Amino acid sequence: MESYAALRLCGDPPDAEHMLRARDFILGAGGVERARVFTHIWLALFGLWSWDDLPALAPEVIFFPPSAPLSIYDFACWGRQTVVALTIVAAYRPAHPLPFRLDELFTGARDQYRASPMTKRGLFELADRVGRAYNRHPLRPLRKLALAKAERWVVERQEADGSWGGIQPPWVYSLMALKLRGYPTDHPLIRAGLDGLDSFTVYEDDHCWLEACQSPVWDTCLALIALADAGVPAADPALIKAADWLLDEEVSVRGDWALRRPDLQPGGWAFEFENDNYPDIDDTAEVVIALRKVDHPDRARVDAAIRRGVDWLVGMQSSDHGWGAFDADNCSRLIGELPFCDFGEVTDPPSADVTAHAVEMLALEGLADSEAARTGLDWLLAEQESDGSWFGRWGVNHVYGTGAALPALRAMGVRGDDPRLRRAADWLRAHQNDDGGFGEDCRSYVDPSWIGRGDSTASQTAWALMAMHAAELDRGDDMVQRALSWLAQAQREDGTWDEPQFTGTGFPGDFYINYHLYRLVFPVSALGRWVGQ
Repeated sequence: MESYAALRLCGDPPDAEHMLRARDFILGAGGVERARVFTHIWLALFGLWSWDDLPALAPEVIFFPPSAPLSIYDFACWGRQTVVALTIVAAYRPAHPLPFRLDELFTGARDQYRASPMTKRGLFELADRVGRAYNRHPLRPLRKLALAKAERWVVERQEADGSWGGIQPPWVYSLMALKLRGYPTDHPLIRAGLDGLDSFTVYEDDHCWLEACQSPVWDTCLALIALADAGVPAADPALIKAADWLLDEEVSVRGDWALRRPDLQPGGWAFEFENDNYPDIDDTAEVVIALRKVDHPDRARVDAAIRRGVDWLVGMQSSDHGWGAFDADNCSRLIGELPFCDFGEVTDPPSADVTAHAVEMLALEGLADSEAARTGLDWLLAEQESDGSWFGRWGVNHVYGTGAALPALRAMGVRGDDPRLRRAADWLRAHQNDDGGFGEDCRSYVDPSWIGRGDSTASQTAWALMAMHAAELDRGDDMVQRALSWLAQAQREDGTWDEPQFTGTGFPGDFYINYHLYRLVFPVSALGRWVGQ
């Protein structure tokens, strides 16, 4: 629908062959009436959908304390920043009519179904109707105060590069919100936001696109680990230069995470160039591992940064002993029931891959006997699937989760002949492709028949090989040999690998990422570990 509307804006006529095919698909899926909330918001912005027909979004939620049910802090950081900005936008109900309508995409059907108020869904529907009624006739003094507080919240979270969280959705809606609050286009905050969007726009040949996010810290620490795994000396100038850059990127200020961990001192690293409000556990764990692989001339500086990162990561352990990506105990079950929340993951509960990286880092830091590492290991072992694999939240999918879990178990001293490692190795063996490689399709998140199945890719084959290495399989093992051979034969003349597939995960089932360095850093790490053993 959004692409169809964009093409209409570009001048494509609705009776063009490709537009007719798109319209048939849209109508077959239920038409505009069955679109997700964010599509309806975009249509409302252009006068093609009524703001009255959107789920309630009231800026007054900014007054809910962090401990209250349905507080904005119950949302994961990516949802939180988007929701606060959208409450401002929805309060103003802007509409900029287009020179055409999209009547051809409507079926005329409306969803009249309402659940019983005695059910959870019915209660949320009732609350939504009350919220919509309030939005039509808000208490003006309260609405004025709420909009002012929400505006301050948004302004305080703009990053140095002009972004909000270094990701596209809150960025776009925050700019809209500030514009609606009276900020002129040449205001420094608006100007910085627009300039920042330009820096996320990629121009190539005759087309361009806006990147959803950028991952320089993640890419750099993984590249540093890969080079060390491949035998580059620890004192090599390239490794020291990369370490210096990572040290400069350490986050030293408090973000939203401090609301649930008020006594915890800042530390750690974010994913992006600029995202001081939201450092994350995954990057922090991998950066610490990377820094330990460098023979840096300023050892005291490295040790101090690592100590702060370790302390922060330990403090961010959730109460169930796992680790989420950005927040501790961000596990609300209520927030996903809101009629507004139909757009993917809205919370940030602990995941096997992030927990594995945290546990591995703690073990490599000599903290395997610490309570955080031991309880984290127990959590990770409890998450092993019945088939022997682990689910991958931030990479596709069970190949990624298993490739993260086994090195963590091995670092914690779990022996290669442990039945849990053997079960994982057996799962890998059962899912190796005929060509020797490994692959898993993004559809595995919504269709279990795709778990462990897909075209062989360089990154996924590397994850499997790193898992095999951690499981202490013999290098002469047929599975190992075939996977190594696949990587060797698939390598291009320039030393890289082709990988058009998307093997990074944003929201399972909704949004995936093609990390351009995954096809290089993970194969180099895997090959280096097997060659160097």
